Amino acid sequence: MNPVRTRAVFEREEFERLAPFAVKSGASRGRLHAEPEHPYRTVFQRDRDRIVHSLAFRRLEYKTQVFVYHEGDHYRNRLTHTLEASQIARTIARSLRLNEELAEAVVLAHDLGHTPFGHAGERILEQLMKEHGGFDHNRQSLRVVDLLEDRYPCWRGLNLSAETREGILKHGCRWEHPVPVPEATAQPCLEAQVADFGDEIAYTNHDLDDGLRSGLLQPETLEGVAIWRDTARAVTRRLGPVPERIHRAQIIVSLINELATDLVETTAERLAAAALSSADDVRAIPQRLVGYSPEIEKRKRELKRFLYRELYNHPRVVGSNQRAEEVVGDLFCAYRNDVRGLPVQVRERIAEDGEARAIADYVAGMTDRFAIEEHRQRLGESL
Repeated sequence: MNPVRTRAVFEREEFERLAPFAVKSGASRGRLHAEPEHPYRTVFQRDRDRIVHSLAFRRLEYKTQVFVYHEGDHYRNRLTHTLEASQIARTIARSLRLNEELAEAVVLAHDLGHTPFGHAGERILEQLMKEHGGFDHNRQSLRVVDLLEDRYPCWRGLNLSAETREGILKHGCRWEHPVPVPEATAQPCLEAQVADFGDEIAYTNHDLDDGLRSGLLQPETLEGVAIWRDTARAVTRRLGPVPERIHRAQIIVSLINELATDLVETTAERLAAAALSSADDVRAIPQRLVGYSPEIEKRKRELKRFLYRELYNHPRVVGSNQRAEEVVGDLFCAYRNDVRGLPVQVRERIAEDGEARAIADYVAGMTDRFAIEEHRQRLGESL
């Protein structure tokens, strides 16, 4: 027997193993630019690998999640967040007999368009680009994979599959895009829906963990949040007396397990009731099928409201965000005043993309530390 598993074998196994409503790599709607298939990798494996090898992916290491990189070595950044989210998404997809490699590719790409300093940078670029077509990090992620990555001789971008690009879009395309976008449907495929929830489960729990580690959140303030309180008590009963750091870590683990398990079980019930026969059936229905039970949805929302109130709007975080907005805004305006400060390859795109868009692409691609250093060199100030 030949021990080599070729792409054709993988594709055949998918049709045998995955659910009828899962996306099959052998039935992909293709890429923007036709190219030969790989002998040993499926289309979604290639998408995943192209994303991981991209410059934009590597830059995520120095992009803010909640805390700017220089505030501590153990806080999550966009890269560690992305890796955690991808593992959660893979687990959920595998449990539901979906295409886990597609779900993984979508998660790995979903934050490629994030600006330095997270949502603070996005907010200021959205304001500055209001008269020039706007700015949105989902849109920017699509621009990164379709246009800004420069690795191939015959096209711009990574030339990802239509299904991965569909997942990156999330809610469809409401803006002008230089290349054709996947057809708008009532819902994205289930793998894209799973990627969304993997992202949410990851950031909700690791932002909570980082908030506690930083001291901005205190365990006693979380006693008023039902899902935290009940989980903490269950962990105490299970483990008995343990060091606080272990107790906290096990609460986070248990919260992730509780959310992911409820999501799998609730979604499985909805899928069984819907009796879908294909991925296109999923795209045609009016409501999303991936989701929590009503009780867990209620408890999750309470936890997220707590995070917005106590962490994301904490004076220390707000102050850091305000300074970050100044850095991003100052850099954008400095380049608008004198484009000679831009790298040659960025200036070359101005004729095709427009000056404001080319500058927004460049600033959005910066890491936190590069933006801070560039701001110091050009304006003599830093965070």
